[in-house]
Amino acid sequence: MESEFKLASEVNNNCLIIHTSGYINNEGGEKIADVFHHHFENGITRIVVNLEKSNVVNSIGISFLIEIIEKLNDVGGKMVFTNLDPAIEKTLTIMGLFNFAGKEATVNDAIKTLS
Repeated sequence: MESEFKLASEVNNNCLIIHTSGYINNEGGEKIADVFHHHFENGITRIVVNLEKSNVVNSIGISFLIEIIEKLNDVGGKMVFTNLDPAIEKTLTIMGLFNFAGKEATVNDAIKTLS
């Protein structure tokens, strides 16, 4: 059984950093979207999603991520994923997300990319 989804967020260098833990399903995707929308309404358009403590994402979780990426792309914003588990990286690659979002090894690398 996968662990319960948890999320922590912070703003660093005008980037929203979302740290996830656990399975990104409908509940996890919705929590990520809620945090994103709150900060997006306040002008934050650069997002880092740290998946270091998440190793599974399902199609509903991905649909929330796609929605966020689309909103960011509409305003010239950008999302970067970090600390990807190989299974999640493969899933996101197959889904084509890296055509519209970035990936970096660490949160600090992502912040530098977005600056």
